[in-house]
Amino acid sequence: MKIGIRLHDTIPGTLEQRLEYVRGQGFACAHLALSKTLPDFEMKDAPEKLAVPGFAEEIRGAFDRTEMSCAVLGCYLNLTHPSGEEREKTREIYYAHLAFARKMGAWMVGSETPVHPESPLAKDATSSEEAFRFFLDQLRPVVRRAEEEGVTLAIEPVYSHIVSTPERAERMLEEIRSDRLRIILDAVNLLGPGNLARRDEVLAEAMRRLGDRVALLHMKDYRCLPDGSMPAMACGEGEMDYRALMTFARERDLSMTLENTAPENAAQARMFLIRS
Repeated sequence: MKIGIRLHDTIPGTLEQRLEYVRGQGFACAHLALSKTLPDFEMKDAPEKLAVPGFAEEIRGAFDRTEMSCAVLGCYLNLTHPSGEEREKTREIYYAHLAFARKMGAWMVGSETPVHPESPLAKDATSSEEAFRFFLDQLRPVVRRAEEEGVTLAIEPVYSHIVSTPERAERMLEEIRSDRLRIILDAVNLLGPGNLARRDEVLAEAMRRLGDRVALLHMKDYRCLPDGSMPAMACGEGEMDYRALMTFARERDLSMTLENTAPENAAQARMFLIRS
């Protein structure tokens, strides 16, 4: 079990400087969001930039020299834009990330399932069968490309997204049967005002339904405020109970990356999880 961190949550600097810093804090792997880590990288330019000869080898070299692994290459773009042209552009960005992940040695490409706010599917997208089926149609070609590249695509269920529950995540995996489609389990992202009172039940259902199809854990904390909001924060600073999740991780030798940390509390959050 390795514990890592999002590189854009750490100190400013070059990719290698960030990797050296988090390795010094005790982390063994990292989540790399190129557009949030490299100052001259924009997602719209990904198909061209990720195909530049030597770029993947340059990124891989930075990880190798610091003895770090890339746990996730982030590509958290919306596949449900109402415009077919925009959806095609987005798919091309996903294809580029999958090819790049193979070349640079990332364990997986990570994504989520938001619905575009201008889409006619936006209303009730978290429960609508129409939205779910539309998303699956957009996901299928991306999964096919992941199979061709030999790279894992890992989807992160989120309470307010189309794949909003453990049950929907399980259905997605069953309908698109592929060894290259897996789950990133972020327990806090499965929680919201409608199910927070059943937190432990929701997390137990996620672990039961998704089990060995979970490729990685994302770990953060939350606090429920009087206005009903649930701001996210570093592990150990809120109300989350990690004991069942850490048992789940240890039993399956699952690695994890921390979210919503800052340089001054990241190492403390890592130690909090180790002791949980």
